[in-house]
Amino acid sequence: MINWKSLSLALLLSASCAYAENTKVKLALNWKAEPEFAGFYTAQINKTYEKNKIEAEILQGGAGTPTVQMIASGQVEFGIVSGDEITLARANGADVVGLFTVFQTAPYALMVREDSGIKDIKGLFDSNMSLAVVKGLPYIVYLEKKYGPGKVKLVPYAGGITNFLADKNYAQQCFISSEPLLAAKSGIKTKTFLVADSGFNPYTVVLATNGKTIKEKPELVKAMVDSVREGWKSYIKDPKATHELIAKLNPSMTVEGMKEMQKVEAKLIETAETKKSGLGVMTEARWTELNKQLHELGLTKKLIPAKEMFYTP
Repeated sequence: MINWKSLSLALLLSASCAYAENTKVKLALNWKAEPEFAGFYTAQINKTYEKNKIEAEILQGGAGTPTVQMIASGQVEFGIVSGDEITLARANGADVVGLFTVFQTAPYALMVREDSGIKDIKGLFDSNMSLAVVKGLPYIVYLEKKYGPGKVKLVPYAGGITNFLADKNYAQQCFISSEPLLAAKSGIKTKTFLVADSGFNPYTVVLATNGKTIKEKPELVKAMVDSVREGWKSYIKDPKATHELIAKLNPSMTVEGMKEMQKVEAKLIETAETKKSGLGVMTEARWTELNKQLHELGLTKKLIPAKEMFYTP
């Protein structure tokens, strides 16, 4: 005879143990460990994920890491993408939803030598310089439409700053917190122009998941966002331990170099909006504007409701 009382007690204890276990999740980065991802690592160092019942595995990425597809397919629970990638993905039927953005101001920029005489992006497009870009990137398409064709010669960008250092008439795309600092270390002073100042400012380094996860595991999604927000708050206050970890994970990064990068990035992460509504906040108005811009550029065939592209737990 089955002892229902004992069975019920066993099931209750089993459920309690299962509930007490941390939920394992994977967070896929779209590049190698660098300060732009620092807060995600800080949450790991400070055991913030664990406090929120999460066991997070952070996967480094690289050139071409398909985080959008990884998120949409459920290969990973969370991943890092850009706002324009989310819009393009949803326009093509992929289920990707933004949860938290690191950068309120996109760090995309164009870089020239300080002594080039170029004063702004329009001046660069009207010059006879060579501009190295990755054709097809949404912000490059935007700049071409707004300032092109001009006299500037667009050439393929292969990464790094070797050509920039060798040719004074060479300009290139960059992350404002990365390549300009590398050039400075090589003795070349630069002038940078934020793409956001020209009117194209997608959320960048966005923590994302898919709609299924939001629907089926809303508590997990909230716990992850809470953990990430706390991680970034802690990193901004004291970055030392995180910089030391990143230097181990990615030997191309130095602690001193990351200090300089953080100074630049801080201005793009913390704004009046974040002081009012919290780090990582995103608004329907910003998503609507990005959606409209990508559609006008011919990169999407239909407008996507802003509410479908992001979720606030």
